[in-house]
Amino acid sequence: MQLSGSITALATPFDVAREIDIDAWRRLLAQQLDSGTQGIVVAGSTGEAAALYDAEFDLLLRSAVEFVAGKVPVLVGTGQSNTSKTIEQTRRAAALGADAALVVTPPYVRPTQAGLVAHYRAIADDGDLPLVLYNVPGRTGCDMLPETVAELAGHPRIVAIKEARAEPGRMQALLELQDAGFAVLSGDDPTACRAMLAGARGVVSVASNVLPAAFRRLCDLALAGRRDDATAWDARLQAAYEFLGVESNPIPVKALLALQGVGHELRLPLQVLPARHQDAAMAMSVSIRGIEAECEKPVAA
Repeated sequence: MQLSGSITALATPFDVAREIDIDAWRRLLAQQLDSGTQGIVVAGSTGEAAALYDAEFDLLLRSAVEFVAGKVPVLVGTGQSNTSKTIEQTRRAAALGADAALVVTPPYVRPTQAGLVAHYRAIADDGDLPLVLYNVPGRTGCDMLPETVAELAGHPRIVAIKEARAEPGRMQALLELQDAGFAVLSGDDPTACRAMLAGARGVVSVASNVLPAAFRRLCDLALAGRRDDATAWDARLQAAYEFLGVESNPIPVKALLALQGVGHELRLPLQVLPARHQDAAMAMSVSIRGIEAECEKPVAA
């Protein structure tokens, strides 16, 4: 499996009763495809995976697979704090038609690096799907080091890593492991352009929920090596990155989606965007509409 370009970590739309809004979900999927998104993630951390019941996980994934119909890869978050549960969830995703599993380092339990190697090898061996490793220590309390990734990258079912640490040195160490069978993807929107210009093959993005065309353009420019154009376009998106960091993800992005008519609520313990940020959200929504409209113009060759 070759993963590259703009991949959106989709939010899960809930209605006012905090139930899945399947119509809004399909509208979100349609907007992503129409805007050129090159892959989607269902039930990741942005999708409030920890708040989903098994039947809801199945509904979201099944409907995404049916809607996308093979146009782009469908990844799904299957990572749990326990290896056997992760294998079970990954097999479940395979049976529902997912193309790959995005497997976060086990939250809360803080395994050793050797434990991470054993964990991912077991899932790759028995989970029935290609795996994308996912390192986001700020959420999990576990940092998967580049030397650990090096031990895993040769496994035929381990096809990529989503790296959310922003330090250039971390990205460079991972890029030395990249080859035809193993891709490095940024998991940090504010530094994704820099990562792609350094050689990363794409980004798994939160911001592309609301800026899908803009992120496709960013990826096209950066992956074509057009450094000045990519850097200038990335600068246009800095205000969005800053707004999306005012509260824990996915609170700000779901506020923007709600202003677009895609979902309303989050599930506790997450709460909707505080009132002090509502004016900024309205202004950002207007700005986003302008940026997306500008992307209707093709990128000049």
